Amino acid sequence: MPRGNLPSEVHRVRARLADGSVCYYFSLRGRKGTGFWKDTRPFPKEADFFAAYTAAMSAAQPKVSRDRTEALIDAYLVSAEFLSLKPRTQADYRTWAARFAAEFKSDPVAMFEEPASRAEVNEWRMQWAHSPKQYDYAGTVVTRILNWARESGKITEHHCSFKKVYRSDRSDVVWTPAHVEAVTTKAPAWVSRILITACETGMRPGDLIRLSRAHIEATPGGRRIRIKTNKRGKSAFVPVSQAMAQVIDATPTDRLLILTNASGAALTGHRASEGVRQWRDKAGLTPDNLGYDLRLYDARGTAATRLLRAGLSLAQIAGCMGWSLRTAAAMIERYAQVSGGETDNILILLRAATEGKK
Repeated sequence: MPRGNLPSEVHRVRARLADGSVCYYFSLRGRKGTGFWKDTRPFPKEADFFAAYTAAMSAAQPKVSRDRTEALIDAYLVSAEFLSLKPRTQADYRTWAARFAAEFKSDPVAMFEEPASRAEVNEWRMQWAHSPKQYDYAGTVVTRILNWARESGKITEHHCSFKKVYRSDRSDVVWTPAHVEAVTTKAPAWVSRILITACETGMRPGDLIRLSRAHIEATPGGRRIRIKTNKRGKSAFVPVSQAMAQVIDATPTDRLLILTNASGAALTGHRASEGVRQWRDKAGLTPDNLGYDLRLYDARGTAATRLLRAGLSLAQIAGCMGWSLRTAAAMIERYAQVSGGETDNILILLRAATEGKK
């Protein structure tokens, strides 16, 4: 289509109206929401047209070059790989991708093909050196984005794969019966129900808050919980113990969710964890008193031991909890060591389960 006197930045669209007439709409090329003129003529010549064009150019954001880091990150955030991530992971990745873009947005993508780029990214990550977990997460997101760029053909290689600094081994932190009793004696019912359910099922906070009557199934010998976990997307099958049955049966019949807040409304994972933490402290189980930080998540070790007492093999426990055999054994053995009243029976069962697996 001939451009006449149109500046190269002008994009023109021809449209036929309902009355059969033709109208032309003018905007800035490659930039949405920058329409500045409409006319019945394809080549306006009056001064007002060029004044409107000049004003639009002044107000518009600069075009993002496709070979810049900012454009690369925008492309990743709408890619199939990113959209396949869990919602929570997407939210975390967006946060770190935005920080990465703010630092390197105008730099050419090709810079990451150079070995020296690793030092620059490391220097940026040093902002979070005080928090090994955040320091690692920054590197994880950068690596994920650049791996995608390499697989997509946007770069040929990159040098930004980083070793993890943060290491967390909480296999020796578990809730004992004494801990549970100390909290449930003081805490309101809604908090006690959360802690009991966590200890009886071993479910993570993100799964606890979703637990509903729809997840409870009848079995020939009683009931079980079947729920697809948030973290791995796999179904977990947990037998309903007597204590868990009491929690389920005490749930109001008009309520779908098993666990709620004091008002009967849905919980968030953070609120469930915070509720237990607050009443844990009121029960005197503070990090200063215990020497470690006991969290809702740590109830999984207690649940694993309960499954062992119920007769499950170590392999079955590992599958139910999403652990390796080694982790399952470590959790149960540690529980036996800190729970004096159960030590002998648990270690006998653990030994038998371990030997049976071998």
